[in-house]
Order: sequence, then C-alpha cells, then structure tokens
Amino acid sequence: MTQAPEPMLSPDLGARKTLATGNAFAVASMLAWSAGFPAADILLDTWSPTALITARLGMALLMLMPLWILLDGPRAVITARWGRGLLVGGLAFGLGTWLLVVAQSLTDAVTVAIIASACPVAAVIVEMIWQGRRLSRGFALGLVATLAGGVIATGGGGVALGLGALAAIGSCFLFSWGSLLAVRDFPLLTPLGRATVTFAGGFVAMAAVTLGAETLGWSLAPSAPIDMDQLGLLAIYAFAGMALSQVLFLAAVGKMGVALTSFHINLAPFYVMLILLALGGGWDWQAAAGAFVVALGVLAAQRG
Repeated sequence: MTQAPEPMLSPDLGARKTLATGNAFAVASMLAWSAGFPAADILLDTWSPTALITARLGMALLMLMPLWILLDGPRAVITARWGRGLLVGGLAFGLGTWLLVVAQSLTDAVTVAIIASACPVAAVIVEMIWQGRRLSRGFALGLVATLAGGVIATGGGGVALGLGALAAIGSCFLFSWGSLLAVRDFPLLTPLGRATVTFAGGFVAMAAVTLGAETLGWSLAPSAPIDMDQLGLLAIYAFAGMALSQVLFLAAVGKMGVALTSFHINLAPFYVMLILLALGGGWDWQAAAGAFVVALGVLAAQRG
C-alpha cells in the first residue's frame, strides 16, 4: 500500500513558527543587552563616553571576528560588502551607540530607559519610510500598549527634553535604521556576519574620533587605572551587552522585522530587575507589571 505523503506546513503555521523563533531571539537579545546597563553605570564614573564606546566596540569585534571566520569561513568575510558595512555601521552603531552613552552620562539609566521605551515608535517610522509599512489596528494597539508598559516599568515620571533626552531619541532612530539595513543590505550574510561587518564600521568611526581628539590634545583616557574589575565590567558590557545581544537582535529582525523586534526593548527594565534579583536584589512589582503590559502589546501587534 502506498504511503500518503506528509502534509506540508500551512502558510499560517509557518508564519507562527517564524514569529515564535523571532520572539525567542528577541527575548535572548534583550536579556544579554540588559546585562550591560549596570556595568555601564559603573564604568561611566571613570570613562568618557567616546573612549568607552570605542573600547566596547573593539572588544566586541575581538569576539565576533574570529567566530565569523570560524563558523562562516574566510570567503564570507572577504566577499562581504565592507564599504556599505563601514558606512551603515559608522552611523548607526558608532554614532548611535555613542549618543546613547552620552545620554546616560548626561542623565541617568532610568531616564534613558524611559526614553528608550519610544524605540518601537522610531522603528515603526523607519519601516514606514524604508519599507512602506502600513499600520493595522492590531499593530497600532500593540504599539500603544508597549509604550505604556515601558513607561510603567521604568516609573515613567516626566522627562525634560534636554540634550540627554535628544541624544537618546537620536540613538533610537539610528539604531533602528541600522538594524533594518543590516538585514536588508546583507542578505547573504548570517546574523553573525551582519553584526560583525556593521560593528566594524562603528569601531572605525569611533576610533577615528578618539584619535582625532587625542591629536587635538583632548585627553579621553579613563581617569582611573584600568584594573581587572574594570576589564571584567567592560567584558560584560561588550561581549554580552553588545556582541551577543546584536547577533540575536539581527536574527530576530530577520524573522519578524525591526518594528516588532524593537517592541521587546521595553522588557529590558524587567530583565534588569531579574538580573539584580539573582544578585541578591529585591522583586520589583512595577517592573513586572510593565513587562506584562508590554507582553500583551507584543501579542496584539503580532496578531495585527
């Protein structure tokens, strides 16, 4: 008796699996990214934002480049669109990341987290301009819920639109734009390759700024000796909070787009609370409530 062929996956089931995979990548990305915030707060006591971002990008590349060569092969590295990568990376992940650290140095981590809750809006605007996204009712409802959850999770007091706030907003737009182009303009690269080639652009841009400042006599060196404690914090900030986080973030963007992936950014305060809880901190019901609202927003947007 001839065995009937196995039924193919329906498009609807395939789409749900793609979304599930994308959400898993996004959650893992935000967990890794959240680990960098406590480290950055300590490092900014003795590091300038420019020097810190240059060192962070350099250490991230020390991790990513060997992995890229090992996993994807030298040919993928040689044939990558390096010119495009340096341009996109320099603007999005050099200037964009620098602006975020400047915002944190001018304000504080909570203020930056509140403003970063607007990143999904920036990502939606970027998709509307570069990809012609049209907002459905469900997606718009999810966006509003995600913003509300982000404000709840961070305590959401009033934020004065000073230089720090403007720097954080600019960072949101640059990061969303760069993440979209990293996926769109490098279709033949894996998420690891996309992160590496664009981070290389960010490092080149920030290294040039740092060298230029030193040449002009503006010392950007840390104000305290670099000891093992600082190197450990820098490793967390670079390896987990940047390299691993960005590879996972771009993997999520490749599955469900930069707008939906950016919704997960508003879960970061909850993840920071979980990390501090594991280190002996207390449970924060406000962060948990905000995370619940954000999760509802993510689900509503994906149904839309």
